[in-house]
Amino acid sequence: MARVKAILILLLGAMALPAAPSFPSFRNDVMVVLAKAGCNAGTCHGNANGKGGFKLSLRGEDLATDYLTLTRGQFGRRVDAIEPERSLLLRKATAVVAHKGGQRFKPGSREFQILRDWIAAGTPNDYATAPAVVRLEAETQQRIVRAPGQELAIKVRAFFSDDTSRDVTAMAVYEPSNQNVEVSADGVVRRKEFGESTVMVRFLERQIPVAVAFIPARADFKWSQSKEVNYIDRHVFAKLRRLRLNPSGLCDDNAFIRRAYLDLLGFIPSGEAVREFVANNSPGKRQRLVEHLMKRPEFAEFWALKWSDLLRNEEKQLDRKGVHVFYQWLRRSFAENKPLNVMAKEIIAARGSTYKNPPANFYRAHRTPVLRAENAAQVFLGVRLKCAQCHNHPFDRWTQDDYYDWTALFAGVDYKVVSNERADRFDKHEFRGEQIVYVKPGETVTNARTGKPAGHRLLGQGEAIASADKLGALANWVAAPDNPFFARVQANRIWYQLMGRGLVNPIDDFRPTNPASHPALLQALAVDFRKNSFDVRQLIRTIMASRTYQLSHEIAGDNGGDKDNYARTVPRRLEAEQLLDSLSAATGVWPKYANHPLGTRAGQLPGGYVPSRRKGEAPTDADHFLGMFGKPERLIACDCERSDDITLRQSFRTWCGPTMNNLITDKNNALKSLLSSKQTDGQRVDTLFWRTIARPPNRKELPQIDKHFATAPERRQAWEDLLWSLLNTKEFLFRW
Repeated sequence: MARVKAILILLLGAMALPAAPSFPSFRNDVMVVLAKAGCNAGTCHGNANGKGGFKLSLRGEDLATDYLTLTRGQFGRRVDAIEPERSLLLRKATAVVAHKGGQRFKPGSREFQILRDWIAAGTPNDYATAPAVVRLEAETQQRIVRAPGQELAIKVRAFFSDDTSRDVTAMAVYEPSNQNVEVSADGVVRRKEFGESTVMVRFLERQIPVAVAFIPARADFKWSQSKEVNYIDRHVFAKLRRLRLNPSGLCDDNAFIRRAYLDLLGFIPSGEAVREFVANNSPGKRQRLVEHLMKRPEFAEFWALKWSDLLRNEEKQLDRKGVHVFYQWLRRSFAENKPLNVMAKEIIAARGSTYKNPPANFYRAHRTPVLRAENAAQVFLGVRLKCAQCHNHPFDRWTQDDYYDWTALFAGVDYKVVSNERADRFDKHEFRGEQIVYVKPGETVTNARTGKPAGHRLLGQGEAIASADKLGALANWVAAPDNPFFARVQANRIWYQLMGRGLVNPIDDFRPTNPASHPALLQALAVDFRKNSFDVRQLIRTIMASRTYQLSHEIAGDNGGDKDNYARTVPRRLEAEQLLDSLSAATGVWPKYANHPLGTRAGQLPGGYVPSRRKGEAPTDADHFLGMFGKPERLIACDCERSDDITLRQSFRTWCGPTMNNLITDKNNALKSLLSSKQTDGQRVDTLFWRTIARPPNRKELPQIDKHFATAPERRQAWEDLLWSLLNTKEFLFRW
């Protein structure tokens, strides 16, 4: 009897726990195959218009529609449950029939079998019931491979909402960030060139970056035991040691003072300042120099210039007075050392007169909810949302709902135009006159995905804002010490301005698929910035005190090819304002800028580059010089609008043009006082070298200079030639 009872219990238990389905899952198998084959990529059927009459949602973000498209589209001709192998879906993908995308997988392959079995089972639909992927984990035995090693294998595991997991290495998608490596379909990374790469591993809606590096053997490598000054050096040197690269030595005092002036004030130091600094042998002089420079008014002007670029402080939308008052507010904020989060809060919450409350000009420059939302996210949070306007972001976690709920926060901003005296009455984008920024309560935008009004929700937050003052609540959230975005992106931006390269690049594109070169260092900088109440000067002080900042540009060992890991200072061309102000400092002559008095420095100009004007003074040669060398028009809210490219046009139309020639040939420039001084010619040459490139002439240069003076037909012309030559050296044109 007991035996029969036990058998009944086993039978009933079997009935209570039905066997797992033997057919593939639409959600977790079929969609994986389509992603692996690239069918739903943006270059194929995931395109906004599809391909060849067959359209899938980008990367499978809309499962319901994709299911209908596959099973019912074109009268169901893509699947054949009676003869699955003859399904058009399989015949196209295997190139049995003509397919512009070529063969995506072979007959009999794993991908083929999954689709075939799913079709044979009657195309069951489980997208609403199958467990979802909640996270991915990627493992490698090593992330840095030394030659002769040429490959490493990535193993990927997916974790699902039902607490199960499985190895998905063979079915994940692998996308390398550059051409240094190639990745096989089964996750084996092979070296093509030495260097670092990031492999993006994607499985369904989840993705994770895997940083890899292939380095030469460097069998004779020996760590240099470089001294660490602070936590910055600890993080940077630890990675360099793993890469078997030694950092360069410290830069000399000549380079440091020039570097500090350019980074903090925007122009080169005087020759006298360089000589005095080099001659000073007291300890701590570099730190004292940084403190001194940060107290000068030019510091606030230079950093106000940087933020004017970001906030689109330009004349067409704001008018000249608006540009001026906004710039002056930014300058005062930096002069007063206002915490950066407080400055951001005042900008986001601003309303009222654009003349009397300068930060309100941020909204005057951003006339639509979409523009406000996208640029505020990019500038203050380091989030590029634009892709999520039409579909879920393919490289980040943001959905269309996130996009429109965030945009709705800015929907109520409106304007009372007190007056508009624009020069061109047909140009509706030009404004001249005071405006009042105000907020209409309850306004929203339409969610393009649902066709319904969007909520009012902060990025990454689950619940909508309950407060009636949406902008005020948003400003408080951005400025809060525990905001997950603000400290990181602003610390990265300050690092970029001083180091020439962000830990995250582009510097305002923070996402899991664009990882930092030094994640732990970025986190440490953000914590430091937050702990010190978002004090810009304190973070600058910490960075410039580090040995990493003070490294020489001279190559040491194998570090000449490194541009990403701060093994040495990589020389970079001076920015437009730095270049022209340094030319003025070297020659002692100030060019004229439109609508500004003579003597104004380029770094003091409130607005962006204006190619032409309908009203007021026309742009001068100096204005066009700045535009040619990359000063932005401020049409977009991104550091990337500013260019440091080197072009032939700069050489032939600008460098040899009137601005440069006028500075050198001006009869009252620095050469006048130099030639009328009681110095010998040798001393004059020495003075000119210190004034322009922060060092004395060397033994190789002096004979050439003497020979030039001996054969020159006219004395003043000879000195002008020497000055022109010095201003054309890489030592002058580059920050090194």
